[in-house]
Amino acid sequence: MEESKKLNGDERREMLLSLLKESVTPITGSRLAQIANVSRQVIVGDITLLKAKEEPIIATSQGYLYMNLNPVTKTFEKTIACLHTREQTEEELNIIVDHGVTVKDVKVEHPVYGDLTASIMVSNRQEVQTFLSKIRETNANLLADLTLGIHLHTLSSSSEEAIKKAEKALKDAGILMN
Repeated sequence: MEESKKLNGDERREMLLSLLKESVTPITGSRLAQIANVSRQVIVGDITLLKAKEEPIIATSQGYLYMNLNPVTKTFEKTIACLHTREQTEEELNIIVDHGVTVKDVKVEHPVYGDLTASIMVSNRQEVQTFLSKIRETNANLLADLTLGIHLHTLSSSSEEAIKKAEKALKDAGILMN
C-alpha cells in the first residue's frame, strides 16, 4: 500500500484516519510515514491535528490506535490500585493479560501536575515484552517510579469474571492494594 505521490495535508490525514480505523492493531509512526511518503515528524503533526478534531486516536507503546467508540461487544472496565517494585512490573502485566484482560493505562498522582495518565494498551505477553523492551531501550522511568510504586490501571475485558480473576491473582501476588 505504498504511496507513489505526495498527498496534500488533508488527503494525507484522511488516508491516515482510514488506515487507523481499519487496523485492529497499533500502527507505528514510522510505518505511517513510510506509507504516506513523509517524515515521522509530519505524521506526529497530522495525528495531533486529528486529535484536535476529536478523533479518538491514542498513542501506545506499540504505535497509534483508533479507539472505536461503538464497540460491537460489551466491555467491562475497572480501575485498580497497585503497589509493587519496578522489578515486579513484568509479573504484574503478565498476570493481567494472562487472564484475558487488557491494561489500558497507568495513572499516578503527581504532587505538582496532579493526575498523570499514560496509555499502555497491552493485551498479551508479546505486547508486554514490547512495552518493557521500549522502557529498557530508552532507559525511561515508569510513572510508578514517581510514586514509590503506587499507581492505578484501567483494566478492560469482554468478561467481568476475567477482571475479577486477574484481581485475585494480583492480590495473591501481593501487588493489588487493599
